[in-house]
Parts: sequence; C-alpha cells; structure tokens
Amino acid sequence: MEQVVQENLNFTEEILSATSYSRQLAEQMTLAKAYVVIAKEHNNLHLTWELSSKIRSCQLLLSKAAMRGQPITMEEAEPIISSLLSLIYKAQDAHYDIATTIVMMKSHIQALEERANAATVQSTVFGQLVAEAFPKSLHCLIVKLSADWFKKLPLQDLANDRRNSPRLVDNNLYHFCIFSDNVLATSVVVNSTVSNADHSKQIVFHIITNGISYGAMQAWFLSNEFKGSTIEVRNIEELSWLNVSYSPIIKQLLDVDSRAYYFGENQDLKVEPKLRNPKYISLLNHLRFYMPEIYPQLEKIVFLDDDVVVQKDLTPLFSLDLHGNVNGAVETCLEAHHRYYKYLNFSNPIISSKFDPLACGWAFGMNVFDLIAWRKANVTARYHYWQEQNADRTLWKLGTLPAGLLAFYGLTEPLDRRWHVLGLGYDLNIDNRLIESAAVVHFNGNLKPWLKLAIGRYKPLWERYINLSHPYLQDCVTS
Repeated sequence: MEQVVQENLNFTEEILSATSYSRQLAEQMTLAKAYVVIAKEHNNLHLTWELSSKIRSCQLLLSKAAMRGQPITMEEAEPIISSLLSLIYKAQDAHYDIATTIVMMKSHIQALEERANAATVQSTVFGQLVAEAFPKSLHCLIVKLSADWFKKLPLQDLANDRRNSPRLVDNNLYHFCIFSDNVLATSVVVNSTVSNADHSKQIVFHIITNGISYGAMQAWFLSNEFKGSTIEVRNIEELSWLNVSYSPIIKQLLDVDSRAYYFGENQDLKVEPKLRNPKYISLLNHLRFYMPEIYPQLEKIVFLDDDVVVQKDLTPLFSLDLHGNVNGAVETCLEAHHRYYKYLNFSNPIISSKFDPLACGWAFGMNVFDLIAWRKANVTARYHYWQEQNADRTLWKLGTLPAGLLAFYGLTEPLDRRWHVLGLGYDLNIDNRLIESAAVVHFNGNLKPWLKLAIGRYKPLWERYINLSHPYLQDCVTS
C-alpha cells in the first residue's frame, strides 16, 4: 500500500508540542520503559510483559501518525494513555516509587556511560590505527616507482647530474623544502605550489625522504614535469653528521624505553592514542630543526608539510619583513586551547620559570625561515637543549610543535591568517570563504586526504593536483 504523507504536518514539531497527544504518548512510553527495567530486576515478569505490550502499541500509533502525516486524535490516544497510566500506578503500588526509580536509573545511566566511554576509547584507537596505516594504493605506487628507479639507469644518471645544479644554492631563487616518505602527498604539494606560482621556473624544491621511499621519489620527480621548477630529492641517510653524538632525537630513537612507549605492545591505555603515534619520534619529522645544517648556503627557505595544498603564489613570502625573527608562522591562539599552557607542562619549574603560559601558539606546516637569523640565534642548539630535557616526556607529550614553541620562543613573526588555514583533517565546519582566501590549506589531523576516511567536502581541494591519467595512478590509486 502506498502511503501518502501530508506536507502540512511536521511530525518533529508535533511530538515536541506541549499540547499534542503525540508528546503525551512519547513521555508516558519513556516512563513505562524505565518501569520495565525495574520490574525485570524485581522479577515481576507479568508487569514487564504488560508494560512492554503497551509500549509496542504506543510505538505503532506514533509510527502510523508519522507515516500518514496527520496528528493523533483523542479517540486514538485515549485507550493507550489510560492503559499506560493504570500500569504505571500498578508499578508504583508495587513499591517502585520515584526514589527507587531515580536510584535505579542513575545506576543504569552510569553503566551506559561506562560502556559509551569504553566504545569511544576503542573507536579512537581504531581511528588512530587507520590514520597511521600506509594505504595499499600508496604502497603499490612506491613498488612500481622503485622498480623503475632500479631498472632504468638513465634515471640515476639524470639524478646525479641534477645533484650538482647551481640552482640548488642560488639565493636569487625561491627555495622550498618537504620532508616526507609519501610520494603522492609530496607530489601534490609540489604540483599545487608550481601551478599557482607566477614564476614557476624560479622555484626550487628540496625533498628529503627515507631509504625506503628514496628510489620512488627520484623516479617520480625525474619522470614528471613540474612547470620548469627544479626538484632535488635526497636520502636522509646521506646526512652523516646527523648521528647519536649530535642529535638527541636519535638517542631517543635508540632508547629502549622510548621504543617501548611508541612501538611496544603493552602501551598505557591512559595515554591518549595520538600521543603515542610513532610519527612524533620520526627523524623525518624532526629534520625541520636542522635547516641551516642541511642547507648551509641558503639564506631563506619555506617549509611545507606533506599534508598541505597550496592555492596561491607563495613567492611573496620571501620578501616579507620578519623584523629580525627566525620563523614566520600563522598564530593559532584565537581560541584558548592554542596557548602555551595547553602544550607544555607548566607545573615543571624549568618551563614555568622561562615561558609565559598565555603566550600564543603558532602552526608548523607552512613556515618561512630566515636561516641567517637562525644561525645567529643558534636555534638548533636551543632545540637540542629542550629535547634532552624532555627525554622522560615530562615537559610535553606530543611531537615537534612543543619543541618548536620552546626553540623559537621570542623568535617568531606572526603572519596574516590567510597564509595558512588549518583543520581540514578534523574540522567539518570550516567557513568556505576562509578556505577560498587561504594561500595554504592544511589537512592536519587524522583525516588525511589520501585516506578513505578523509572529509569528503575538502578532498577535491587535494585531488585536483593529482594527474589521474598517469598509468601508475590508475593502476594503484583509482582502481
């Protein structure tokens, strides 16, 4: 039978109306459900059955009213309301008084809250595992590209030729750096940057990756054209000076306790899962603190995370006046939780004696660094000091940003918010006008655009810079 719904009735408004029979039935049904629980626990199965029967009658009538789009009439409601009232009085006569009901319902609410909390924790853990996992499609792409790198010797010869290009150290050009093991994400960053640049041929990209992804990165960027820009790919293993005797983070990588904390099976469930993410102790993630050593001949460089998309020309960043500061970054303290006290342990005197808890936080992901000022302030040594102080993870728990807040304290120049808009990896409600005006949008958070759990509304911003006609991408990513 075809049900015709009258458009003149909004059933949601009907059931909320204080004068409607629908609301009276819904409220009586809720009370009756509470007595069902109590009657069961007192082993009064007959009363349980009677209440359940009337609840089903009530649900059926409400369902019919919603389907036909017409209010419940007094003739329809009166028999059920009378029956329910009678049963509720009967429950009260059985000493299921209001006090008993409240106590019982409180205990049930507490049990439900505990189950809900357990489910939330489990959901968070599963979500974190998905976010950390490397998708099969990206693994497939790395395998295909790595095979090309080892098979096609001309690619290796071309890489050796480009390694000695004078453009890599020419301070009249615009230098950008990315530290990543994700070929596709890095490609999107490069492609979006050069596509929106006024003079793409004056752009130089410095990419550093790990040994696993090195061949794939080389094969991809040597085999594809990026509007005449210069692209250098290096293996982190080439940085021989970055060793245990110099870098505290490498000491922590080798430390048994640190490895157990980030990679061990018996992890403390009280610690928020994202705080144990191994990426926070990744050497690639900490390379951002070694800019002057990695690029000793450069004077200024723009750092980009691999989960950003560039939407406007970034070359004006190089002419910004940083007023003697080292780091140009967008501040994030429009809301209180982005102040220093939210990132650092101010109960520790070594923190509270040196820093303002209300100082404004700022964002990593799109930063312009004055390397001359960096060397003068010896920022890397400051970073080393704080990393050593936090070997036991008592000053902060999470990643590179707290270390950056300490190392660049008093050395950061605030940039206009439109240079860098964050939150596309977790916030579903970013204003479209803010996104459209942004020079860089950042998918920080777990919902990365290359994952299936990405926020669909933002994903096209990332996908438009992928050449889906490439055979490898068709085989690995779109199939």
